[in-house]
Amino acid sequence: MSVDPSRKPRNETEHERLDRQLMELLQGFRVATTGVQVLFAFLLTVPFSARFDVKVGETGRALFYVSLFGAGLASVCFIAPVIQHRILFRLGQKALLIRRANRFGIAGAFALGISMTAATTLVVQALSEKAAATVATVVVAVLLCGWAWFVQPYLTRRRAESRASEDA
Repeated sequence: MSVDPSRKPRNETEHERLDRQLMELLQGFRVATTGVQVLFAFLLTVPFSARFDVKVGETGRALFYVSLFGAGLASVCFIAPVIQHRILFRLGQKALLIRRANRFGIAGAFALGISMTAATTLVVQALSEKAAATVATVVVAVLLCGWAWFVQPYLTRRRAESRASEDA
């Protein structure tokens, strides 16, 4: 359930609203894509560094693969709406593109969170004790990515929808 656009204080047509929403989504993806690409590029170079195999072990190798494929999936998710926009340009599919872009953005954020968590855990594990790596995993996955990206906005959305249904 979303807030009825007619209840919002903007004075814009449906077409103008779709244009604005698409531009806002694409701008957000530009920011996210840059971070993902830097992480992905770093991960692509790590296995070629000296003593990578010796230093990380089997658990580290698994963490590396999770991080690598998470960053790859995040890249695909954040780039997909831009490519789809180009392919569907001028076909009157903007509302569909916005819905898809929103879903891709959420999936991309989830994949990025997994990638960042695995990469952080890998580095902390290589530099310190297992307990520190466990703490790093919990902090990055639950407190940072989980709370800031998913739980907090979800709770805000539920409160807004609850207020909107009470006002109706």
